[in-house]
Amino acid sequence: MAETINMEKMYREILALKSEVQFIKTHMFDPDTIMTTEEEERYERAMQELQEGKTISLEDLEKELGM
Repeated sequence: MAETINMEKMYREILALKSEVQFIKTHMFDPDTIMTTEEEERYERAMQELQEGKTISLEDLEKELGM
């Protein structure tokens, strides 16, 4: 037998769900903000190359490639 719809009960459940969704949105994180070990190593290597002057600007690279 079908359960009778209780509007007050539905309303309370919707409010509870809304609260849970807000909690999740507030506490979830962006996985793209966390570096993997490999990404961290590549970043450190790139920063070292930059400090050692082993890099060139995008503008210079485009000139070199004739772009």
